[in-house]
Amino acid sequence: MNKILSINRPYLAFLVTIFLFAALTILSQSDAFNIHAANLSVGITADLLIVIPLFYYLLIRKTSIPKTTVIPIMVVGMILGFYIIPSENQYFLSQFKSFALPAIEVVILSFIIYKVRKAVVLFNRTKERSKDFFNVLIKICSEILPNALVMPFATEVSVFYYGFMVWGKRKLTKDEFTHHKFSGATAVLSVFLLIILVETFVIHLLLIRWNTIVAWIITGLSIYTALQVWGIIKSIPQRPIIIHGNGLTLRYGIINETFIPFENIDRIESFNKSINEEDQIVTLSPLGELEAYNILISLKSEGNMKGLYGIRKKYNRIAFHIDNKEEFLSSVQKLID
Repeated sequence: MNKILSINRPYLAFLVTIFLFAALTILSQSDAFNIHAANLSVGITADLLIVIPLFYYLLIRKTSIPKTTVIPIMVVGMILGFYIIPSENQYFLSQFKSFALPAIEVVILSFIIYKVRKAVVLFNRTKERSKDFFNVLIKICSEILPNALVMPFATEVSVFYYGFMVWGKRKLTKDEFTHHKFSGATAVLSVFLLIILVETFVIHLLLIRWNTIVAWIITGLSIYTALQVWGIIKSIPQRPIIIHGNGLTLRYGIINETFIPFENIDRIESFNKSINEEDQIVTLSPLGELEAYNILISLKSEGNMKGLYGIRKKYNRIAFHIDNKEEFLSSVQKLID
């Protein structure tokens, strides 16, 4: 019984929260509310901003749901309050919006930054290179952020981390294989980065004659894109392809990652042919034909590749490049056999 309650508690928290919001909405439309609007508005405001978020917190505090999701519940309550409470009785709502909510957001943001910074310091101090920083960060973010924000936030932090905090070469173990030295990956992305920087400069000079604000907005977006590409370039050598005891982890920087159990591999082979759409082959590299590939893995059942910002892609055949192809094929084939 306790196990069933534990499993259903996250759903119970959301259902109860929705029910309470709905009940307060119905109350605000009743005749009793119209008669005692001033007094009931204070009570409804307290329920929306304090009681319901507190009740939600008590329901989720022993679950895997991040505690920071209390803030969106408060925000929903505040927005609902502005709709159901008469404007002349919205004093406490306005005060909460102007003072309390920004203060709470600053505290939560400071807590998230503290946790992430602590993870970075600990990771660098222990030098546990067998553990991947990106995956460690995703785990930490999943404990403090809603699921929808985990991958975007982890990706942005990782771009900065790999782009500006990691400069040394990663020491590879015998089960780790590079894929960027002879594939042309870093060369193609570096050219792309150079094009962005040149075009940013030229477009900025042209747009600033027309509209200064638009020019700087476009320039800011271009610089942001350049930083993203730089972080991706730096992350590629830091995240090699790994052979585990039970499968393969294929990575392409912080862009793509997938795990393939050996038991799901139907065939692994050398491959350097052109890929046609009818072949239904997915490439680990987002650059596709612009980058070399020399390995093809065919699966028995459909695989799942996690992309940038958590975007997922299904595949049955995947092509990628390995610098030391022969050793990689030999090692994998032995483990499959």
